[in-house]
Amino acid sequence: MASTDFDAEIRQLRATMKTIGQVLDLDEMRREIADLSEQVAAPDLWDDQENAARVTGRLSTLQGELDKFTGLESRVDDLELMVEMGQEEGDAETMADSERELLRIKKSVESLEIRTLLNGEYDAREALVSIRAGAGGVDAADFAETLMRMYTRWADQHGYSVEVFETSYAEEAGLKSATFAVHAPYAYGTLSVEAGTHRLVRISPFDNQGRRQTSFAAVEVVPVLEQTDEIEVDENEIKVDVYRSSGPGGQSVNTTDSAVRLTHIPTGTVVSCQNEKSQLQNKASAMVVLKARLLALKKAEEKAQLDEMRGDVQASWGDQMRNYVLNPYQIVKDLRTGHESGNPSAVFDGDLDDFLEAGIRWRRGAEKVDA
Repeated sequence: MASTDFDAEIRQLRATMKTIGQVLDLDEMRREIADLSEQVAAPDLWDDQENAARVTGRLSTLQGELDKFTGLESRVDDLELMVEMGQEEGDAETMADSERELLRIKKSVESLEIRTLLNGEYDAREALVSIRAGAGGVDAADFAETLMRMYTRWADQHGYSVEVFETSYAEEAGLKSATFAVHAPYAYGTLSVEAGTHRLVRISPFDNQGRRQTSFAAVEVVPVLEQTDEIEVDENEIKVDVYRSSGPGGQSVNTTDSAVRLTHIPTGTVVSCQNEKSQLQNKASAMVVLKARLLALKKAEEKAQLDEMRGDVQASWGDQMRNYVLNPYQIVKDLRTGHESGNPSAVFDGDLDDFLEAGIRWRRGAEKVDA
């Protein structure tokens, strides 16, 4: 086995880090951190709680990104020293440690490089994810619940909080639909590559003859809106229905009509929220979801108009985008990027980073082709 050319590897790492630093614009980042720090120190900051939350959140995000970058720079410096010591002393164990650390650093740099690709208009936002069971009956409902668990496990692994707005349970098992928010910077840019139709092939646990079943679930990802977003919704154009929340199998969760369904009459957009304790809270949460979907609808219409003008209508994110096959063999394969995993159990348990990174790189390539 050929020995690692550490000098060349470290030079390449430094070159990549330099490019990442230029894209992140570290000087501007430091200036903004200094400005936000002054605002945070102001004694009247929390007089306006919405602004305070925005300022502190932005400061935390920027400081985290800067710390991640400078931390990686320090690790590259430390690696260089470790290699020098190992080579001078002829220490095989130190060189083996250097090899392992090199691989870890390369993986971290690749992940940081992905962040530089998330520069779309809404990529920095938190994400609102909706999952809907498709064709396949009870297997599709069970698959929808599995996907929800997959995304929430992924969020848990990264320390991101998840807020569930609505869960509509199927009669026998699984979910008809679910909507939840992932509260993390760049959650939308990261998870938006998951939008589309997911397909599961397996021996159905619900079929007493043990036949193989194909089922589908749709995933929708939209950005969570901020106060500055220009989406105005006329209250007169919204139909409000209230009903009693229910759990799996029709079990009553609430003895009052606290669940809320909002229908935006002009577009036919329907959202529901039943996870808060009061009708008022559920209505406010449902309005957040409705506005996010109306923004996504607006952007989709604008893109469709541009595609029509260019004569280039493509359903890039439509229909089947990933297969999860559990029988007769086991594989998860993304049909857009070609990325695959032979461990579906790990993927369903939240091991999604490689699929997400491949999707983000694929999207950037597709955008360059369309430009």
